[in-house]
Amino acid sequence: MRKDGFRLTRIDRYIIRKFLGTYIFTILLVIAITVVFDFNEKIDHFIGPKSTATMHGIIFDYYLNFIPYFISIFSPLFTFITVIFFTSQLADRSEIIAMLASGISFRRLMRPYLISATIIASANYVLNAYIIPPANVIRIDFQNTHIRDKKVSSARNIQLEIEPDVFAYFDRYDASSSMGYRFSIDKFKDKELVSRLTAQSIKYDSLYTWTIIDYVIRDFDGMRERISAGTRKDTTLTFMPSDFLVSESDCETMTMPQLARHIKRQKERRLANIQLFEIEYHLRIATIMSFFILTLIGASLSSRKMKGGMGLNIGIGFALSFSYILFSKITSTFAISGYVSPMVAVWIPNILYLFITIFLYRKAPR
Repeated sequence: MRKDGFRLTRIDRYIIRKFLGTYIFTILLVIAITVVFDFNEKIDHFIGPKSTATMHGIIFDYYLNFIPYFISIFSPLFTFITVIFFTSQLADRSEIIAMLASGISFRRLMRPYLISATIIASANYVLNAYIIPPANVIRIDFQNTHIRDKKVSSARNIQLEIEPDVFAYFDRYDASSSMGYRFSIDKFKDKELVSRLTAQSIKYDSLYTWTIIDYVIRDFDGMRERISAGTRKDTTLTFMPSDFLVSESDCETMTMPQLARHIKRQKERRLANIQLFEIEYHLRIATIMSFFILTLIGASLSSRKMKGGMGLNIGIGFALSFSYILFSKITSTFAISGYVSPMVAVWIPNILYLFITIFLYRKAPR
């Protein structure tokens, strides 16, 4: 067969059109069904007697931002379903056999598949990294206001490093009153305690501005101790309630640069509530690889013409794709629990299914 370099042939363009066309059709179909079910589930919140939501808010603040968010989450699954569906059609009509019989190798046949996967993966990454997070801010705010408030309003046993060798502690913080209780600041020098502030309460005023109430300061100089006290003290502390009041959806509202800065800052403060943010950060990168893995699995499974038709291919495909998603959720849970690092947890499913991909690819028709 004549080598064609990187030039797209008529067959390449045909497969790419089938891939991308079926992918868009699958998304539109599933989104239409999902929106109907979601609206039916939340109809009391939208148009019930106690509802405060407007039609403009429902359409533009919620669903206009819900749809791209839903697409981004299930885009690898949509890609997999697309490949299984249209490749099974090609195999059922003996088009795959005809392509291979004309001298095209199965490896060469995968080029348009990988080009299509690259287009979808690139678009999905740009959406996830830069476009969807700001949209999620509007969607989540609408949900918290009109559907179910999931904002974290309190926290207990908070400890963080606000400066090098300076540690702050709250027994409890309540966001509704902007008050923290049983607050303390410990300052160390060469691993020795040099100052300790304790207060009955502390109130957050504005950006980095706090008011310490009923406080006692103990300064240590060797065996000497100097004690001072007061009822109110306005001060600047380099942290805010958002540093320790973290909800599961906060990571979804940050772009990739914002996520990276937040993770770095929280690590510097030695806070332990960054697993969700690290998982989200690495997941956005690992998802890129999942498009290629699922594309090759789908093509390898469904390129062989089977007596049972495409139904068997679709069944096997769904089983593999859902097991992939389930395994990803399980490993993410391990990361949240601290058993493995977030990066390892996110990449384990890709590595495991890469071996499955290689096995199925070698078993594909030649």
